[in-house]
Amino acid sequence: MSGRAATARLKPGLTLYLIRHGQTDWNRDSRYQGQRDIPLNDTGRAQARRQGEVLKTRMPGLAATDFVSSPLERAIETMQLIRAALGLKVDGYRTDPAIRELSYGHWEGELASELSEKDPVGVAGKASDPFGWQPIGGESYCDLQQRIAAWLDRLERDTVAVTHGGVSRVARGALLGIDADLVPFLDAPQDKILLLRDGAMDWL
Repeated sequence: MSGRAATARLKPGLTLYLIRHGQTDWNRDSRYQGQRDIPLNDTGRAQARRQGEVLKTRMPGLAATDFVSSPLERAIETMQLIRAALGLKVDGYRTDPAIRELSYGHWEGELASELSEKDPVGVAGKASDPFGWQPIGGESYCDLQQRIAAWLDRLERDTVAVTHGGVSRVARGALLGIDADLVPFLDAPQDKILLLRDGAMDWL
């Protein structure tokens, strides 16, 4: 494993509702998105509305909750659909570039099924060191975990954050002490909400 895995701790009693954006056509086709701006598809919009309905039953103190989104279009649309389902102003949130997705550099736009032929060296590098491997012009999971750990340490109140699969994985790695070699392979469903609080997690 390359690099040191960053750790983080939420402030005592603080709850983080971490939501991966809904599905896009690139997700459906297993095409690497990274920081490309890809819109939701109809399945993704339905997933986002579902998240809002779930939050409506679980969040007693909406007025005291911070709402923050990745600046990428698929996260923003997910956030707006969630807020509409909650009966809130759709634009009453902020964006933070710190929680944008892992940059996949030269792999962005590529189909996963074609990479073994197009970039066998990169595929072998990723297989040998999934946490530390860095695509050309992109980030490693180690880089991403450092970025997200710093963001987690800055949170001051209960937060609903709409972000990405890579961010969901490294947030668990940083907060729960998950072995770095396992972090890139953690599930990151688009139809569930990850609840993180006091060193524990749950799916909603």
